[in-house]
Amino acid sequence: MRTIYTNSNTKEQLLEIKAGQTGYGLLIERDGHVVGKKDTVQQIREDIENGYKFVIPDDFIVSAVFQKYGVKNANGRIYPENILKREVQKYLENQVANHTAISALDHPNFSTLSGHDVAHRILDLRWQGRTLVGEMKLHLSPGFKRYGICSTSGDLVAAMILDDIQIGVSSRAVGSVDEKYGDLIVGDDLELIAFDVVCEPSTRNAWIKTNPEDLQPFIENEQKNKPILSEKIQKIKKILL
Repeated sequence: MRTIYTNSNTKEQLLEIKAGQTGYGLLIERDGHVVGKKDTVQQIREDIENGYKFVIPDDFIVSAVFQKYGVKNANGRIYPENILKREVQKYLENQVANHTAISALDHPNFSTLSGHDVAHRILDLRWQGRTLVGEMKLHLSPGFKRYGICSTSGDLVAAMILDDIQIGVSSRAVGSVDEKYGDLIVGDDLELIAFDVVCEPSTRNAWIKTNPEDLQPFIENEQKNKPILSEKIQKIKKILL
């Protein structure tokens, strides 16, 4: 029997399903990795070091690894390919296309997002093998762009990138987790909410970088990394034959 982790009947107050748990609730996965443009970051750093005027480009865009399917993450969960791809496509059509794919620095307490928490907006998502990559634009204030004064969550993210602090991306969703063949599998009721910026990703190599090319070592290879659940099913079939 699945456990529903909740404080009430509203989605906004569902509790997080922790590593190793099954049930229905918030699914937080720190599987992402952020990357800024090396030339842009280097130029800003040089201007600051040389005492020039502090100027940030209007479009401070970084690349990132966002999620992966068919691979067991640090929480011990596996996202099936068809389910995660379905939710990403809905996110592209409903949020990204309408410029509403906004997210936070660190995870809000609820599944919804307050305007005060906005740190960035997702511009594009695409699949490379089993790995979801794309770009995000940091939400910066005029004070940060001109003087380096941090007054928004996006300002803080930009300041950390300029200070060479490694930053990750963490997905936030609502859905169920069930145990199947010894693995924890995310269910068909998955609803993707957002991709937040975090300072401590939970999966290996899940960091924000400064150049899209730097993401390549972290792209899961479709041939080398077969889904764990599929392998177990094949073994069971051989035993039964």
